[in-house]
Amino acid sequence: MSDHDLYPPQSPYDTGLKGYCPRCGEGHLFKGFIDIAPKCERCGLDFDFADAGDGPAVFVILIAGFIVLGAALYTEIVYEPPMWVHMVIFLPMVLVVVLGLLRPLKGLLVALQYRNKAEQGHLAK
Repeated sequence: MSDHDLYPPQSPYDTGLKGYCPRCGEGHLFKGFIDIAPKCERCGLDFDFADAGDGPAVFVILIAGFIVLGAALYTEIVYEPPMWVHMVIFLPMVLVVVLGLLRPLKGLLVALQYRNKAEQGHLAK
């Protein structure tokens, strides 16, 4: 029997972005803020396959850079505030945007790995 016989297919977007198990959709994927749990507490799926690597960080950097830099440039061009205003507004904004996106994107990439049965590459002999 396969996973699809025992568990109905879950949307990787729903489960990943919410941080739930990609197989059952009920157990938690994370044991900490961004640490992947060893296995699902509901269905027992072993999360050893999950290796998101630097993928989530790259996406977060690109998205956060676009949002924060765009807002900072707009603020500078329209209002021309002193530098301390930029620091007070945009340093906390960087933290909020980065920390707000990192966990959901990591969960999404792990759920997509499960859904697409992604594995480590190896050389053919």
